[in-house]
Amino acid sequence: MATKMVGAAMNPVKTEASSLVGKLEIDVDIRASAGQFHHMFAGRPHHVSKASPGKIQRCELHEGDWGKVGSIVFWNYVHDGEAKVAKERIEAVEPEKNLITFRVIDGDLLKEYKSFVITIQVTPKQGGRGSVVHWHVEYEKIDDKVAHPETFLEFCVHVSKEIDEHLLNEE
Repeated sequence: MATKMVGAAMNPVKTEASSLVGKLEIDVDIRASAGQFHHMFAGRPHHVSKASPGKIQRCELHEGDWGKVGSIVFWNYVHDGEAKVAKERIEAVEPEKNLITFRVIDGDLLKEYKSFVITIQVTPKQGGRGSVVHWHVEYEKIDDKVAHPETFLEFCVHVSKEIDEHLLNEE
């Protein structure tokens, strides 16, 4: 199932190969620059917990270098009121496009999903201050009983807004 979320409203668009494989996307308007926001995930994700302490408790580098393809990042976070963990491998970093892709390789998400890939791309707004954060999640559920990860996208929106506030306060 592919679902496109814009702002707070969901506009489902189905393009599924099977009921287990899906894509979800959402755009979040922010006031910070695209480069600042991208750098938060590519260059200093360990600071995300300072920006969104209620959602992200900690981010540690387990292998490699911050923002480098192949590096392993470990997250402690709270989703749906529960403490969770995720170990992710950075699969793509394109600074010129303000894009980074993480593949979940261990942790709580893999209890319900065979695969879970998160891409964050930030684009400057045309003709004005601010940017648009585009979250793109591709996943395969372990079975039909598992929900599509819409609450995960809500989590991403919340974290995006808190990072935006944090970045604006740093200026």
